[in-house]
Amino acid sequence: MKAWLLRLASAGLLILLGIAVGTWSTTKHFRPLLDAEQDQVTQCTTARDNLAGLAQEQGKALGDLTMAANERQARAEQAVSEARASAQDEYAAANRLQQERTGGDQCAAASSIIDKELGL
Repeated sequence: MKAWLLRLASAGLLILLGIAVGTWSTTKHFRPLLDAEQDQVTQCTTARDNLAGLAQEQGKALGDLTMAANERQARAEQAVSEARASAQDEYAAANRLQQERTGGDQCAAASSIIDKELGL
């Protein structure tokens, strides 16, 4: 019976020794790989946060540019409508003057003005 207990104790010690050696070798093999992956995760997280910040800034700048373009377009449309209104009055006055000078014929009025400009 003592031999049986001695064999059982030896087997238990061998199993414990196998577990310890397996744990040590696994840790020695996988710890550098795990540390390298952890460093890459940290770098990727930092890069992602940086890119997210840049994208947010770019979106804000794009929104500002869009608002400025809309304001410029509104001002340009207002200037065009004001110019059309003032040009309409001037155009009507010019037509009246042409018709008064040439007796109402627009072609003759245009020819007269062109000739006058060219000094003929």
